[in-house]
Amino acid sequence: MAGRKDYVNSAVTSNREQIEYHIKEVLKLIGENVEREGLLDTPARVTRMYEEIFAGYEVDPREVLGVTFDEQHEELVIVKDIVYYSQCEHHMAPFFGKAHIGYLPSGKIAGLSKLARLVEAVTRRLQVQERITSQIADILDEELMPNGVMVVVEGEHLCMCARGVKKPGSKTVTSAVRGEFRTNSALRSEFLTLLKQ
Repeated sequence: MAGRKDYVNSAVTSNREQIEYHIKEVLKLIGENVEREGLLDTPARVTRMYEEIFAGYEVDPREVLGVTFDEQHEELVIVKDIVYYSQCEHHMAPFFGKAHIGYLPSGKIAGLSKLARLVEAVTRRLQVQERITSQIADILDEELMPNGVMVVVEGEHLCMCARGVKKPGSKTVTSAVRGEFRTNSALRSEFLTLLKQ
């Protein structure tokens, strides 16, 4: 997570030998020669990658927002194009895209970088896009108590693009609305219009 010490998944670190052993066994089971030069260090590399891509398990997403600020700004706040990478819990295949967050403060705001950190804390674990979208909206709604929250997440899923139906370039879009965004269509339209700019 940018701007400070990067988190790693300590469960992966403490189980390094077992994970490397099982990755080596999987390579054998798919017909690979684990003694060839290109694969000798693969189990260790995959384990180090798991430490990083599953680092979200080390972070309580609710605590990521940290200190909030009392501010009487009551207009829409949007942070868009927050790039994320995650792993599909159904196939353990990567999916990635952008998250867009908007909220209507009610006297309390979060530091803007904290919204990006929240996305990272939620996505760096086995996930589904629908849950990512809802979790981000729920956490913001509960921790900031704003007048409204809207989250839109776009994703490209390799489990759909590179296997199965094999539809590269297809994108999944999910949204979650809380508070005034549920009832105020003009507010939803403003958010979506600003995303396109």
